[in-house]
Amino acid sequence: MHIVVNSFINRRVVELETSTIVSEEKKEEVFSRRVRAGKRTYFFDVKATKSEKDFYITITESKKIGENEFKKHKIFLYKEDFEKFADALAEAVDFVHDELQKHGISISGPGQEPAQVEEPAPVEEV
Repeated sequence: MHIVVNSFINRRVVELETSTIVSEEKKEEVFSRRVRAGKRTYFFDVKATKSEKDFYITITESKKIGENEFKKHKIFLYKEDFEKFADALAEAVDFVHDELQKHGISISGPGQEPAQVEEPAPVEEV
């Protein structure tokens, strides 16, 4: 499934990093993408179930609240909910865009530059 979050991401300063790790022992692939957005970092991780026959996604928001302290919020998303989640996210993003445009408000926050998406980090095999 390919999720497109249109200009919401394109107009915010973000740094994307993607990695795929292949375990020699289990031949299990794990996908991870990190999105840095201001003071927050979002992690999109694909993990294998215990049986290693299925996968699920975790979405984690991490915000630094102290020198070495982070506040984290996590969502577990299972395959049967992927499409409903993607549809609802797209609807919510579209709603925000429409409302901001009606009021002549820029989608990017004050002082933010257009999005700068970096190439994914090299894939490491373990």
